[in-house]
Amino acid sequence: MQIQVVKSKIHRVKVTGADLNYIGSITIDEALMDAANLIEGEKVSIVNINNGERFETYVIVGEKNSGAITLNGPAARKVQKDDIIIIISYATLEFEEAKTFKPWIVFPNENDNSLT
Repeated sequence: MQIQVVKSKIHRVKVTGADLNYIGSITIDEALMDAANLIEGEKVSIVNINNGERFETYVIVGEKNSGAITLNGPAARKVQKDDIIIIISYATLEFEEAKTFKPWIVFPNENDNSLT
C-alpha cells in the first residue's frame, strides 16, 4: 500500500508579488527551494494564512537569495503582497517507508524570507 506524506514545507513565508498576467505558477527563491528540496515544475499546495485560501500550482525557480515568493497567473487572485503563506509538497511512499521518512521543513525569516 502507498500513501501520500509531506515531502517538503516552507512554513510562513511572505508573498513578495502577485502577477496576474503571467502564465501561472509560484516563483520561489532558489535558496528556499534548495533548503526545502523542491524542484522546478514540482506540484505544490499553497495555504494562505491571511485569508484561508488553499490551492495548487507548480514551482518556478526564482533568483537565488532574492527572497522572491511570487504567485503568478490565476493564483495571483488568491493572495496579496505581504500575505503569509505555507508551501507544501507531497510524496507517495510505500507505507513502511513512510513511517520513517523525514520531510524537509524550512522556517524562513518572515520579514525578508531569508534562511538566517
